[in-house]
Amino acid sequence: MITVKVPLGERSYDVVVGHGAVSALDSLLPATARRVAVVGQRGVPFTVAPALPHETFLIGDGEQHKSLATVEDLCRGFARMGLTRGDVVVSVGGGMVSDVAGFAAASWHRGVPVVHVSTTLVGMVDAAIGGKTGVNLPVVDGIGGKNLVGAFWQPRGVVCDLDALATLPPREVRCGLGEIAKYHFLTGDDLVAMDEETRVATCVRIKAEIVASDEREGGRRALLNYGHTLAHALEAATDHSIAHGEAVAVGLVYAAHVARRLGRIDDARVDHHYSVVGGTYGLGTGIPGGLSADTLVDLMGLDKKVLAAGLTFVLDGPHGVEVVSGVDRAVARAALDDMTSR
Repeated sequence: MITVKVPLGERSYDVVVGHGAVSALDSLLPATARRVAVVGQRGVPFTVAPALPHETFLIGDGEQHKSLATVEDLCRGFARMGLTRGDVVVSVGGGMVSDVAGFAAASWHRGVPVVHVSTTLVGMVDAAIGGKTGVNLPVVDGIGGKNLVGAFWQPRGVVCDLDALATLPPREVRCGLGEIAKYHFLTGDDLVAMDEETRVATCVRIKAEIVASDEREGGRRALLNYGHTLAHALEAATDHSIAHGEAVAVGLVYAAHVARRLGRIDDARVDHHYSVVGGTYGLGTGIPGGLSADTLVDLMGLDKKVLAAGLTFVLDGPHGVEVVSGVDRAVARAALDDMTSR
């Protein structure tokens, strides 16, 4: 197994990656804990058995359950079991579970420890690492969006047991590859050439280094949103029939088109994005049919990182991937046309 440390001073923690890594779970629990609230989902074919007394809470499947109502239900369950500030929450599942359980842990008694046991590739290389938790705010009268309500709450540890990946359907694996492709563009690392354990651990190291330099997304951490502005819009426009990692893959290609429109990259670099996303990682690169380009631009305007600054994207350029604010709506619209006409 490989252990990667997320270096955050007194709040540093270990991410344990490997087959059978769940055996490390008890060592990651805080010494103060006397009971464990395990948060999972039905249909997750991976279970944990902490040595401490524990109770399991199951949340619903689907983005409609990534909500404040679900957090309230969990907190009421924590109250019934008598969970104290010294105890611990353990999430078992993918990114939705770690986001919801992490936010509930951050909120209960103003913060109880949380440990994530990630069972999906997306969770292992991205969602479970870095302390971002949150739920969606349903769009009402044009206001709302994905992950708008949440907190930065670092876990006490993360388990990435690669045995869990064998239980995933092919689509879930593709979703993880969408996030791994993002790291490919951020670093240029040949992740595909690595064995599975090294690949996951490398992605964790990349994210850990970025999080350590910008924990609360005041600057550099926003680079982890590469491809995500359109991705979140696609998820909302399709009622999440397109999965997150699939949407990120399309969003990476779209970001290249936006960068090309702004003169930041040339046609060859756009082609490179198609080659990496569609060729190296075998992911889809086209916008699903039947979606309105104007609707997608509107939804991109609701993205959490652009509410105060107009249309903001993470874009490739001569100095690498950077945050670019103040992108004209017409440019964003034209880049969608470029994709659909290709």
